[in-house]
Amino acid sequence: MRRAIELSTRASYTTPPNPDVGCVIVDAVGDVAGEGWHEHPGGPHAEVAALRAAGSRARGGTAVVTLEPCHHHGRTGPCTQALVEAGISRVVFAVPDPNPVAAGGGAALEASGVDVEGGVLAAEAAQVNARWLVPFRTGRPFVVWKFAATLDGRSAAADGTSQWITGGQARADVHQLRSAVDTVVAGIGTVLADDPQLTARPNGTARPPAAQPVRVVVDSAGRTPASAKVRDAAAPTWIATADEVGATPDGRVDLVKLLAALHERGQRYVMVEGGPVVAGAFLRAGLVDRVVGYVAPALLGAGANALAAAGVETVDDAIRLQITDLTVLGDDLRITAVPRITTANLEV
Repeated sequence: MRRAIELSTRASYTTPPNPDVGCVIVDAVGDVAGEGWHEHPGGPHAEVAALRAAGSRARGGTAVVTLEPCHHHGRTGPCTQALVEAGISRVVFAVPDPNPVAAGGGAALEASGVDVEGGVLAAEAAQVNARWLVPFRTGRPFVVWKFAATLDGRSAAADGTSQWITGGQARADVHQLRSAVDTVVAGIGTVLADDPQLTARPNGTARPPAAQPVRVVVDSAGRTPASAKVRDAAAPTWIATADEVGATPDGRVDLVKLLAALHERGQRYVMVEGGPVVAGAFLRAGLVDRVVGYVAPALLGAGANALAAAGVETVDDAIRLQITDLTVLGDDLRITAVPRITTANLEV
């Protein structure tokens, strides 16, 4: 199962909005016969990819998969049918499928005479696939906070300049991440200071507007200029004001209501990208499920911090993170971490 979980991470930038799933086929004598993972919507599911790799060795074998096999006809056929037709005698999965459209695969397999065991390393598999699972469990999108900073935590120099703190490989990786999400959130402070376009440009090429993430500006008082780049036709934009979304007691946009509204609009994967104040507000409200930080080996000593007030008054109140990945990108380091208490750790 741990190998299947590892495989499930291989296409995390291309699988959304589908889940990240990995599968290992073990033949009848206990040897690995095939491996697979889901790469992109409309493509083979992990089970089908692993069955193709295993070929005839799948008959009488075991399928180990990180998510309960689907039992519905979508862009592809049901994985339950593929497993039965391949002669799989046992299926072991980690996390039950919470999607009512596709759930019930375990019961369907058992009805076809397949031995089924669920819940194996469920917490580990759920953490890796949290981006897809959290919206089902919470009724709000999964939220990742992305930032870029120097080694001393600065996101801009004393004169306000911030381009470019990180190098080309890190910036390219940001565009890959941005192209994976369906929503990008920035605060009005960032829009007024930097006038970002907030579009996805993987490989240096802008995606068409219909394929771009929705740009959301958290703008309590509606101060976004008509000339702001986020108002161009390159991608859809929502200027989220306190009057429209709902306000907190201090008159700011209610972020819980904002996420609920995005979920109602079908958005499931949000990246908070622009502004230390907005990032602090999301963290203060406990609404960040993952942190992706791009850290450059540079020192500024003064200038804007990457994060503003996040509700932390003492060291004991620090928002502790668990690092899940460290990747070197050119001269920079990408750190991926999750809060130690997070919606991604809900019971599976």
